[in-house]
Amino acid sequence: MRIYNNIHIALPVLNESECLPDVVRSLEDQSFRNFKLFVCVNQPDSWWDIGEKKSICIDNEKSIAYLKGITSFPVTVIDRSSRGQGWIGKKHGVGWARKTVMDVIDKEAFPDDIMISLDADTGFNSYYLESVLHNFNEHADAIGLSVPYYHQLTGDEAADRAILRYEIYMRHYAVNLWRIGSPYSYTALGSAMAVPVWAYRKIRGLTPVKSGEDFYFLQKLVKAGKLLHWNKEKVYPAARFSDRVYFGTGPAMIKGRAGDWDSYPIYNTLLFDEIQGTCKLFPVLFEGDVSTPMDDFLKSVFKEKDYWEPIRKNASGEQSFVKACHQKIDGLRILQYLKRKQQQLDNSDEYYMFDFLNRYFPEKLESLNCSPASFSFATAGIATLNNIRDLYVKIEDDFRQKHTYL
Repeated sequence: MRIYNNIHIALPVLNESECLPDVVRSLEDQSFRNFKLFVCVNQPDSWWDIGEKKSICIDNEKSIAYLKGITSFPVTVIDRSSRGQGWIGKKHGVGWARKTVMDVIDKEAFPDDIMISLDADTGFNSYYLESVLHNFNEHADAIGLSVPYYHQLTGDEAADRAILRYEIYMRHYAVNLWRIGSPYSYTALGSAMAVPVWAYRKIRGLTPVKSGEDFYFLQKLVKAGKLLHWNKEKVYPAARFSDRVYFGTGPAMIKGRAGDWDSYPIYNTLLFDEIQGTCKLFPVLFEGDVSTPMDDFLKSVFKEKDYWEPIRKNASGEQSFVKACHQKIDGLRILQYLKRKQQQLDNSDEYYMFDFLNRYFPEKLESLNCSPASFSFATAGIATLNNIRDLYVKIEDDFRQKHTYL
């Protein structure tokens, strides 16, 4: 029986000197004190010689100086920012920073320690670290934790409108995957992940892509074990127009401010049913080929005449075959399928949102007090958008609490 006692916090930092004091104050207020903070301050080394980027390098210098002055808890600073220490070539971005800091923790920590991944713009309450530790001690076989989240509003209408629309997209996606019983129904936020050190080693660490490293990291965890997706304490990421990463919250808000939500649609709920229909056929496919709702997509993606037969040959039995099918048609393939099929549809995001709520949560839909016929994401008030966000939060939290593991 594992007992977890220590926490190591992994924090990538780029141009965040204004945010760091808030993170430090939140850590100083924690009820649980047996933790260490590891920070990777980073940017490409070439930015020192690029006029419009040099201010970021200077800001990173401020961050390093500030972090080295902290005495209230242990801090390890990984300097990938000072001239001559920054990233060289293609190996840069938040993915490399998060991997670098987590790998340093891996070398220092014991197997039964916990890593918590944070971002510098994320708030959390004083019991957050204690809640994560307690969660893993209650579920010692869990391979990781996808922490519930709730974006902070800013009071700026453009920012609040963008983050609420983006969060509704994320929650609609996650809730529908929970609804169909998909093992990939996690929400990937770098500021909302935790993993035991033994599990980090088991999956051979984080894959250092420039953006989306959180998505692929959680996918690796799901394929290797049981992922927790409920925690008593949430994290509260900021809503910022930011290009620090290539895709994710900040870039989505920038595109959304310009009216471009094509990359973040409200998916037709029937597409999730097609995915569910395919997954339900996995036991049947173990016996032989049958047609599935996803056939055309799978043929185009895998470029194989018979993509089921190799899985059958390598499976020891039906259960092994079904597991292998879920690993082949994973979270990435599901997302690709949804995006491709959604592009072929004609109805609006508003239509698909209300269609979903009316099908599965009609009693909750009445509480919104807005007319589906006249509702528009572009013109709805912030209070209305926030009410929709909170409705999805309630639905999602109910799913998370009722189903301990994915």
